[in-house]
Amino acid sequence: MSERPENDDPDPNDAFDELVEAETDRDPDLAVIEAGSRTLRAQAGPPQGDGIPARPADPEVDRALRAVEEELAGRWGETKLDPSVQRIEALLDILGSPQRAYPSIHITGTNGKTSTARMIEALLSAFDLRTGRYTSPHVQSITERISLDAAPISAERFIETYRDIAPYVEMVDGQQEYRLSFFEVLTAMAYAAFADTPVDIAVVEVGMGGTWDATNVIDGDVAVITPIALDHTDRLGETPEQIAGEKSGIIKKDATVVLAQQPVDAASVMLKRAVEVDATVAREGMEFGVTSREVAVGGQMLTLRGLGGEYPEIFLPLYGAHQAHNAAVALAAVEAFFGVGSEHARTLDIDTIRSAFAAVTSPGRMEVVRRSPTVVLDAAHNPAGARAAAEAVTEAFGFSRLVGVVGASSDKDVRGFLEAFEPIFAEIVVTRNSSHRAMDPDELAAVAVEVFGAERVQVEPRLDDALEAAITLAEEEGEFSGAGVLVTGSVITVGEARLLMGRG
Repeated sequence: MSERPENDDPDPNDAFDELVEAETDRDPDLAVIEAGSRTLRAQAGPPQGDGIPARPADPEVDRALRAVEEELAGRWGETKLDPSVQRIEALLDILGSPQRAYPSIHITGTNGKTSTARMIEALLSAFDLRTGRYTSPHVQSITERISLDAAPISAERFIETYRDIAPYVEMVDGQQEYRLSFFEVLTAMAYAAFADTPVDIAVVEVGMGGTWDATNVIDGDVAVITPIALDHTDRLGETPEQIAGEKSGIIKKDATVVLAQQPVDAASVMLKRAVEVDATVAREGMEFGVTSREVAVGGQMLTLRGLGGEYPEIFLPLYGAHQAHNAAVALAAVEAFFGVGSEHARTLDIDTIRSAFAAVTSPGRMEVVRRSPTVVLDAAHNPAGARAAAEAVTEAFGFSRLVGVVGASSDKDVRGFLEAFEPIFAEIVVTRNSSHRAMDPDELAAVAVEVFGAERVQVEPRLDDALEAAITLAEEEGEFSGAGVLVTGSVITVGEARLLMGRG
């Protein structure tokens, strides 16, 4: 369960963990990243169209955005929770309940939420619906979290939305025992922006858990639950069954529940909740799923079985079996929203489905940011995510030698994470990101030595040095050796590595 805060003093560091852009005038660690990136970015190639906005080019807009970021960072961060939706409900009530102005698809789970949300958004947009997407955390820019019409909200719109609701935020702060948190204010901003646009449908990812998550003031027409594994156990529970109990709180009366493959005990909890609220259930492996998949250049070719029929020859430009399963879940969610399978068997237009999936991006998820040697970024941060990443990188790339760069958070199962990568990493370079929650490199190295052996572990406290070291190790195999580098351990590590490699 979520823990009650010890006091009402704001902790800027908690929110700053999620503000990992190149704010070099504020943070010396980020200044190091910006300086180090000058060495690496020239080798990385041109930026890709991945939906990651850069800092605003207009200095005045950039200053205004930084001011908003600092105000948000002065609130409780996403790692400091109070098990209540009372504050967010009070704020949205004053704002006229914007979250009621549109239907929504609500997504929870342990891994795969953001990728699934992006796929759902792409599919809905392909069917000419105006979409709003709210996801977290961001990879590089806070504006990534709120997307309109399949594109991140502009800095100007982000600032305007914040300023519009700021007086009401202050009003609610004065009425509650605790001030609204960083995540609660961002959630209200997203719901307000969606209503103001207006969107035809909102795709909303929970921040953590479900029942007490700030996003759970919506009644999602479709509730999506991606695979559940052990993560945030200090807040959500120590078993899949306990975590499922928290996450199943997003299942609302008369909704359709789309369940990814789950541990048996977790699935039973969700099915029981669905029965209690008279929700319809669609289960991966039963009502929908992946019929076939083949590795293809730049991704994979899929045949998906949806709620209304089969969808062959779908190209997905993402790597790994886990992304294929995310695609099946996303398709089923969109079918459920359109009512496919509820009254008569039919499929959605196959050409529209194909074009939508072919355009999907998911930054920081098996993302290639350099060639020769190939450098791949993946935001895996728990053992289940690490296992999926290890399988994906092995299948998609077949590196003759793979060097890992790992910067993890101290509150994660680091040993389990490293053990998942031990079979595929020839060597590992341990480092840290700029977060105050980052695990000390020497402590991380001590665990890594136990898992890999001392001869396979190198310590580089600075991320730019760690990248340089890993690339050098890969290059020792020769230009045509097929060696590569995988950077992983944290969304923050990946976001900062993207900057160092010239992405964003």
